[in-house]
Amino acid sequence: MQLSLAFTGALTVSLLVLSLLTSPSHAHNITHILSGHPDFSTFNHYLSLTHLAAEINRRETITVCAVDNAAMSTLLAKHLPLSTLHNVLSLHVFADYFGAKKLHQIPKGSTLTATLFQATGEAAGTSGYVNITNQKGGRVSFAAVDHTGDLSANFVKSIFELPYNISVIQISHILTSAEAEAPNPSPTLNLTILISKQGCKSFSDLLISSGALDTFNENLDGGLTVFCPSDAALTAFMPKYKNLTAAGKTSLVLYHGVPVYQSMQTLKSSNGLMNTLATDGAEKFDFTVQNDGDDVMLKTKVVTATLTGTVVDKEPLIAYKIDKVLLPVELFKPDKAAPAPKAEKVDAEADAPSPDASDDETADTTNDNGTGRFNGGQLVTAALVLCLGVLGLI
Repeated sequence: MQLSLAFTGALTVSLLVLSLLTSPSHAHNITHILSGHPDFSTFNHYLSLTHLAAEINRRETITVCAVDNAAMSTLLAKHLPLSTLHNVLSLHVFADYFGAKKLHQIPKGSTLTATLFQATGEAAGTSGYVNITNQKGGRVSFAAVDHTGDLSANFVKSIFELPYNISVIQISHILTSAEAEAPNPSPTLNLTILISKQGCKSFSDLLISSGALDTFNENLDGGLTVFCPSDAALTAFMPKYKNLTAAGKTSLVLYHGVPVYQSMQTLKSSNGLMNTLATDGAEKFDFTVQNDGDDVMLKTKVVTATLTGTVVDKEPLIAYKIDKVLLPVELFKPDKAAPAPKAEKVDAEADAPSPDASDDETADTTNDNGTGRFNGGQLVTAALVLCLGVLGLI
């Protein structure tokens, strides 16, 4: 018995070790890590908005230098465009692991480390590097290479460490860099041209004619997902579309846009309700994302559409082709279940004999169903025959 228990325990430990060895070492989610720390909510928000969060999660070895909400307010007061904020925040993400212990044991007291700003290819020379210096008294300071005169950004504390995969630390101030803060115009993405070339010409035309294109373009910088009905699907739908009011036409087109970049992987792992560009307070205009294996479906209360392919994927824009037009319940009536056939109702009524029916009529009805049931007259007759037999009268 003891040997059996020992063997079972050893097997359990072996399986646990094996699972740890075979599990991916880079499975981390920066958004989830920071979500439990309200003081870093603004920093966390802009990591998602600039799409740096996705880049951090893809990296196998990374250090994130987070700043609190007060420090982020100082940065946001500069009113930098989103593309420039991306560069500044990418300077706070190191392509190497620096936990609290390693920071206090830097060889020779100082080192340079590459950042994601360097990885973008937009940093000139070594301006995408950060100098880490272990000062006297155990103070650790940080400065961008192109701003070495200021070492006011100091290590505050460790927030999360998973050696040697990801380290999230707090530093006291935003890292200042003239190169990272230089004007960086957002890349020009022409939505209508991009989707027209991939079999969505009809939807591209609706974007323009409905007046919804401006709203789509306003959301491009912050991330945009577009679900484009195929040309064939829109051609079949056009008679219904023409019956909508002008406001209804605009809402229908906006219903096919989501104000955030949603990769295919995200759609498959984040099933549930999704708001759209048409969502406005009481007007929900939402639908449900649901996957079945590799298939991703969008379910309204009126219709279910399936993603058939990716039209364009140029972050922060991604567009998918779908096989049906998405019909919001705010504009179209949901399909109702078909009523039960009347014939079945008649048959059900026929099974129950009318209280006014005669014995003969009842007998005919019950005998026709082949179940061998007795009606009232048959039961009395059978009982009378039995009694007479007992008395010897028959």
